[in-house]
Amino acid sequence: MTIPSNPWKNKKLPARVLAVRWQATGDVMITLPYLHCLRKSLPPGTKLDLLTGEETAGVPKNIHLFDHVFSIGGGRHFKKQVLYTFLLLPRLFLRRYDVVIDLQNNGLSKIVRRALLPKAWSVFDRYSNLPAGERTRLTIEAAGLGGISLDTNYQLKNPGRGAAVLEKYGWNKKDKLVVLNPAGFFITRNWGMHNYIGFAQLWLQRFPDTRFLVLGTPVIAEKADVLQEALGSRLINLVNKTSPEEAFAVLQHAMLVLSEDSGLMHMAWVSGVPTMTLFGSTRSDWARPLGPHSFFLDSSDLPCGNCMQANCRFGDVHCLSRYSPVIVFELALALLQKTGKIPMSL
Repeated sequence: MTIPSNPWKNKKLPARVLAVRWQATGDVMITLPYLHCLRKSLPPGTKLDLLTGEETAGVPKNIHLFDHVFSIGGGRHFKKQVLYTFLLLPRLFLRRYDVVIDLQNNGLSKIVRRALLPKAWSVFDRYSNLPAGERTRLTIEAAGLGGISLDTNYQLKNPGRGAAVLEKYGWNKKDKLVVLNPAGFFITRNWGMHNYIGFAQLWLQRFPDTRFLVLGTPVIAEKADVLQEALGSRLINLVNKTSPEEAFAVLQHAMLVLSEDSGLMHMAWVSGVPTMTLFGSTRSDWARPLGPHSFFLDSSDLPCGNCMQANCRFGDVHCLSRYSPVIVFELALALLQKTGKIPMSL
């Protein structure tokens, strides 16, 4: 894969670098561990800034990574994005960026890159079959600033924030925490609530000192209620009770995240939290989590796999219904043993 770029050629490393990515939440999260690696490779005096959207700025602003996080308003409305971007351009231009790393790659990010007149630049490949994380890594490397790897060892600006939220809703700081995230957007990306309940029951038989977490937007409120009814006091329901940055802080305390394809899933694996992902119709070659702390089940082995359809042609979410709670439970145990979270003997 060839990344469009004009790499940095000077022996002296640049003084100011700007990374650009403003949508969506999961995609912005994916950039963080690779930009964190870049941050560590740059001299202490080098400025690393981020241009993102207002709705995705919370987490980047609350970790020790960027010197400045610029955000543009307008939500998903392109014309409003254009307006806010043009209003922001003079401030960006005055910072005299040597390098612009365009991890968005659309018409507006191209305008930003060209307007800032950087000496070096690189542009994200939106169409390669490689995972988004790998394409992000290659784009940053293509800017010519050295080798890049996955680095999830962030420092939160408020390290006690996640524990404070959890204690507020009943965590005793001793129980294991497992996140259940039935947040796939389409039916073809849903594992089924009876499966999550079955998984939780198997988990409690092995680890009775566990509290389950569910968090996210009101979109999954009904599913959270189903889990609450089944698991009672063993579930902490944080749906619509946390900001993105609070959810990110909460995830740092999780032993395991079991998730469908969603922004929260990306939040988890880029934090280094053991993440077990259930892909249905999603193309896992694009969206899959990376690193030894992640594992995923997908549909790529099926003739109908990676269909990206909202409804299953077989009427039974063919790609996910074949995975029982027992199968997922055993694979989750294997992942935790591999990462050293539980002994190999368990």
